Amino acid sequence: MHPALSTDVLADLRRPRPYPALSLVMPTHRREPDNTQDPVRLRNLLARAEKALQEDPAVTRERRADVLGELQRAAADVDLAHAEEGLVIHVAPGEHHVWSLARSVPERVVVADTFLTRNLVAAEAAERPYWALALAADRISLWSGGPERAVEHTEDGFPLTRSLADPDAERKERVGDLPSTFRDEDARSFFRAAHEALRTVLASSPRLLYVIGEAPAVALLEETGPLPQGTTSVPHGGLAAGPEDAVRKALAPLLAAQREALTTTVLAELDAARGRHEYAGGLDEVHQAVRDGRIRLLAVEEHFRTTVTDHGGHLEPARSSDLDSRDDIVDEIVEQALETGAEVRFVPDDALTDSARIAAVLRY
Repeated sequence: MHPALSTDVLADLRRPRPYPALSLVMPTHRREPDNTQDPVRLRNLLARAEKALQEDPAVTRERRADVLGELQRAAADVDLAHAEEGLVIHVAPGEHHVWSLARSVPERVVVADTFLTRNLVAAEAAERPYWALALAADRISLWSGGPERAVEHTEDGFPLTRSLADPDAERKERVGDLPSTFRDEDARSFFRAAHEALRTVLASSPRLLYVIGEAPAVALLEETGPLPQGTTSVPHGGLAAGPEDAVRKALAPLLAAQREALTTTVLAELDAARGRHEYAGGLDEVHQAVRDGRIRLLAVEEHFRTTVTDHGGHLEPARSSDLDSRDDIVDEIVEQALETGAEVRFVPDDALTDSARIAAVLRY
């Protein structure tokens, strides 16, 4: 399954596809006994999707065979043994994508000429993604991280590796001409290449950056070129080859402190907005504000989900089985807010109890 999301990936997923573009969405579970039903639910969802294609008169026989083949390949890529909170499958002629999300999603099958992406968009925003660059003299790796995982980035030239073997090392050591691991010209060239590769990644997917490594390695990287504002150095060696758990453990205290500071800042901004009469609280007010493009900052509790029906702009609680119910209205609001240039921040559950779990700072 695809391990991570990025702004570029989301933009590509949202472009129009040849009909039919098929989106399958279902909740999954990490642990027993809940996860024992996931394979059954997936088989049922795949059967629903196949039935929808078989009964659609707008889908030609050749196109149907193409998409069903991609659907089978997508199903084979699903790894329910390592499931998180949600599964999203996208299938279109000639392509398929499978995403595991650390955010719950409603069960849906949608056939259209674009993929359903609102759940991916909300999940990417909720993840508070970061980059972690792990330095060693012979290996430099880049990790794409979030609250639940850190996945090694193996594109854009990463990881960078080199051999430290010097055939003339013994003679150089005798005459005192063997340079420090991080001070010779080969090391500088190696770190320059890493800096250039990092710039390419950050240009397409800007995120908070952590640099993990021993002090001499971090110093050499800083000498090579400027790092983004807000970059944090983590004095910890031996992580350039991972594993994931060790990378996450090294960053855990910093991520927790950042999360707490971010929540404090968001709550302060909401309080200030109340005094300026630039505040919206609760699902109805926020939904109307996002439709008007008025939101500057959207704050949502991390696990807030609710099912509603829309009665002329007024949202009312509903059940998933109700006609015209909308199971992912919160994800829809998040996606619309981001489309209008709003900042979206997820805060811990119960942080917005006085705002019915969702609130916004308005532009006017």
